[in-house]
Amino acid sequence: MTLTSASLTLAAAAAAAPTGPSQVDETVRTLEASGYNVIINRSGAAPLSQCTVSTVRPGQTYSTTDSRGGSSIHTTITSKTVYVDVTC
Repeated sequence: MTLTSASLTLAAAAAAAPTGPSQVDETVRTLEASGYNVIINRSGAAPLSQCTVSTVRPGQTYSTTDSRGGSSIHTTITSKTVYVDVTC
């Protein structure tokens, strides 16, 4: 189950990644709206409004797994993180 959760997380992060330079704010808003905790890694000293997104990388995903008294195991994602690398 953990492997499946990791695969889904990677696919979702990749889907949110821009195909070219994009506004940082827009990318962050999109990822946050999808339920991610976003951490920005910045390279350069220009204002964030002048930066472009270079990479979106998956971070740690936290989940709980339980059977709730039955034989079926249920996994619930409690937190997911992505790293947004920006160049300024």
